Amino acid sequence: MTAQPEAPHDLVGIGIGPSNLSLAALAHGVPGGLATAFYDQRRDFRWHPGLLIDGATLQVPFLADLVTLADPANPWSFLRYLRHKERLFPFYFAEQFHIQRSEYDAYCRWVAANLPGLHFGHQVDAVRWNTERSLFEVDFTQLDADGEAEALGRTYTRNLALGIGTAPHIPEPLKLLAEAPTVPVIHSGDYLDHRTRILGADHITVVGAGQSGAEVFLDLLRARPAGRERLTWIARTESFAPMEYSKLGLEHFTPDYISYFHALPEAVRDKLVPAQWQLHKGIDAATIAAIHDELYRRTLDGGWPDAVLTPGVTVRTAGRVATTKVELHLEHTQQGTRSRITTDAVVLATGYRERPLSRLLAGLDPYLRKDTAGRPRIDAQHRMSLDPSVTGTIYVQNGERHTHGIGAPDLGLTAWRSARILNTLTGKDPYPLPERTAFTTFGLQTREQPRPRTAGELLPLVEHP
Repeated sequence: MTAQPEAPHDLVGIGIGPSNLSLAALAHGVPGGLATAFYDQRRDFRWHPGLLIDGATLQVPFLADLVTLADPANPWSFLRYLRHKERLFPFYFAEQFHIQRSEYDAYCRWVAANLPGLHFGHQVDAVRWNTERSLFEVDFTQLDADGEAEALGRTYTRNLALGIGTAPHIPEPLKLLAEAPTVPVIHSGDYLDHRTRILGADHITVVGAGQSGAEVFLDLLRARPAGRERLTWIARTESFAPMEYSKLGLEHFTPDYISYFHALPEAVRDKLVPAQWQLHKGIDAATIAAIHDELYRRTLDGGWPDAVLTPGVTVRTAGRVATTKVELHLEHTQQGTRSRITTDAVVLATGYRERPLSRLLAGLDPYLRKDTAGRPRIDAQHRMSLDPSVTGTIYVQNGERHTHGIGAPDLGLTAWRSARILNTLTGKDPYPLPERTAFTTFGLQTREQPRPRTAGELLPLVEHP
């Protein structure tokens, strides 16, 4: 099916991050074709450009690209990208299972630049349900190179895929400071854009002990002279904790666990997500080791580096001192003690939050079914629960942590989720998916099940009279 100018699309995607880029890539290979269009207000694809620190790697293997775990022979795979760039043999000899972030970004930009049906510089303004045509109506603004409105447009579609991603989270005590231009208080997502200015500060404070905080601290540490580092690293967590990376622990990022989590009661799911922080908010062991090695190296000539690393600390309030410094008021949660530090620059490695869908879907609000916390209900196939009068479907990508758990934003599940969406949308199985993906059985069976026969197990011999 090829979309005509006035013909409705089979699928329109809003947002072009890795999730919807994966969906677009797999949709491109559906037998018989799908009429698709994907919109993003940015001028081109960029994946966390402020955190593409030299040497920083993904926390997932290269197989967690846009398509491979659903379709290893797909033309938009990372290995196809390497072959196109004539880098397949160097990669083979490099023996790198975890690639650099900058290389993953370059791969995604290659896909985005060559895949048809992607419309950058298009800001989606509103979505409505057109009852007369039984289609979703999508209004957008085409933007010029300066981000100014250039033209208005409208398209129609039978199905939507929301992939608007997450936004940097800035804690309330620091919001006003982050908005002021004088003293640099920036989110880690913008780190590289401000790195030169940050390095010029006399004293620098990093807030947050996830992977981003560790990478920023390590980069700053390596760039400061020994004995004059003038660095402070604080975090709410009780320790600078390693990410859970055992093989069975990683099975929490399998389709099996996603299905188990989705079937749990809402109240149980809400308690479970924050308790699993170390599965996705810890620091990888290699980064922790690199930080310790760098700190240790600076003790070889005697003395200790001028760096303070303190976990278990929250920022109660913050304010400006004159026009050149920031004062942070701190509390140690275990000790119950309070203190303050004065610093010249702050990097907030305080994570991301899902972008709210309320503004985008305001025109659909009467049709949306919500849970007790006012969040959209999303079924096991990643579909929003809608009023039966809406015959179209809205799929949600990387916005369903409350229903699908900590695996929702994980790159390792991106291709699987895209394939599942396309299988559901087409009513076929263009991308057959495995029935089982984990050795762990999550939860008890509600009734006794026959024990499955293991590979190589002989059936009992039945003698007939």
